[in-house]
Amino acid sequence: MSHRVADALGYKDMDNISAASSRHNSENLPYVHKDIGYAKLANLDPQYGLYSSLVPPLIYAFMGSSRDIAIGPVAVVSLLLGTLLQNEIDPSENPVDYIRLAFTATFFAGITQFTLGFFRLGFLIDFLSHAAIVGFMAGAAITIALQQLKGLLGIKKFTKKTDIVSVMRSVWNAANHGWNWETILIGMSFLAFLLVAKYIGKKKKKLFWVPAIAPLISVVLSTFFVYITRADKHAVQIVKHIRRGINPSSLNEIFFSGEYLAIGFRIGVLAGMIALTEAVAIGRTFASMKDYQLDGNKEMVALGTMNVVGSMTSCYVATGSFSRSAVNYMAGCNTAVSNIVMSSIVLLTLELITPLFKYTPNAILASIIISAVISLVDIEAMTLIWKIDKFDFVACMGAFFGVVFSSVEIGLLIAVSISFAKILLQVTRPRTAVLGKIPRTTVYRNILEYPAAMKVPGILIVRVDSAIYFSNSNYVKERILRWLADEEEQLKEISQPGVQYLIVEMSRKLSSIFRFLGSSNCHLLYTFFFSRY
Repeated sequence: MSHRVADALGYKDMDNISAASSRHNSENLPYVHKDIGYAKLANLDPQYGLYSSLVPPLIYAFMGSSRDIAIGPVAVVSLLLGTLLQNEIDPSENPVDYIRLAFTATFFAGITQFTLGFFRLGFLIDFLSHAAIVGFMAGAAITIALQQLKGLLGIKKFTKKTDIVSVMRSVWNAANHGWNWETILIGMSFLAFLLVAKYIGKKKKKLFWVPAIAPLISVVLSTFFVYITRADKHAVQIVKHIRRGINPSSLNEIFFSGEYLAIGFRIGVLAGMIALTEAVAIGRTFASMKDYQLDGNKEMVALGTMNVVGSMTSCYVATGSFSRSAVNYMAGCNTAVSNIVMSSIVLLTLELITPLFKYTPNAILASIIISAVISLVDIEAMTLIWKIDKFDFVACMGAFFGVVFSSVEIGLLIAVSISFAKILLQVTRPRTAVLGKIPRTTVYRNILEYPAAMKVPGILIVRVDSAIYFSNSNYVKERILRWLADEEEQLKEISQPGVQYLIVEMSRKLSSIFRFLGSSNCHLLYTFFFSRY
């Protein structure tokens, strides 16, 4: 039986499984506490975060094509799901229907992902540009960190809104009577410890295990401190009870009819697309680093299947986690067996260790989440986007400010809208350029980007950097003819012969230019490029 498992995971012998297991036991253990924190971010009880790290990783290990992706709850999807669900049902007033709606949204998130993969529609997620994703993730990270101020400062009454103005107003209003100094001391101390550990791991790659094990050390020390000092008697909020045992069935909890069916479908589609975008981006990143091919459609089917099954086993939306995947990569992971190891650790936690979390302070969970999401704010990527494409930077900042100052869904809407606007702009207004010859070479380049490039006398060379469609053919035609007219006028001013040849580097839609040039003395040369493959 063990050898069948090895074959299914791509192993040739069981020694690889043993090696992989020993490498990942210590690295995966700290993420148990992140799972609890992410569940709170989604306004769910702590055990649901653990449930979501038990079943989905097992399914992905047998169905996914990535060797590096580690599956589990993630901060951005948890925040998105919690925000959208909370807009429909108050979790404190109606917790039963809230969790049922969460399972329904997870079910439809899986259906969305499976459908995209089965019908090979994965290209749809590419419509959300990289710049928009960078901005959205950064905005979500700021929002998540702000939400953790409730646990970090010991505030009991906190706003349900996620925009920065409402959150800071709530924090300020609680300053006089709502802050707890013991909670602040615990939270700030361990947050500083986690950030220092993260810095050490970043500066010295060989010490990558330091930031990986730091959350576990923080939880153990803070829990022990709270227990021996009985700080929970001094208003320090703790986790309290975590339900013991493996995932119960939730098939009967899903709304397959009624008013919440359409709501669950809408939330599920949004959460599923964001989860899919994050997982595919992570998978492609590590696949390119290790030089292997990632089957995008197979990934979508695997992610969809695990979330559909997860919705029936008390899980909420799970996807690929960059921090876990990065730890697996640094630890030398070569297959998806790390997901099985992680599930095994979560299983042991649910069966044996959950009572030990009773005195874990909420402040330490807030500190762990804040330290985890800081890396989502990628300043270097934003700076590079600014240098390369100003329109992309607008998309990045639009998504960022939309999330920070309004809500996650508004930020997502802005990101998608600007991405589509750019696509439409590029389709209807493709990039065109006049080419010149680089001296002493046979190379031709854009004369605006290469000042040394010289035009060839009597010849105008134009390059179109996009496919030609009915929506942009008139624009390309008018652009080329305008360049031709300007060139003729410049040559007349210096008493030089007119343009004798127009070379257009493109493949189709030349008939309209033929008609315009048919009665002139200017001949048209065109280039076609074909591939034999």
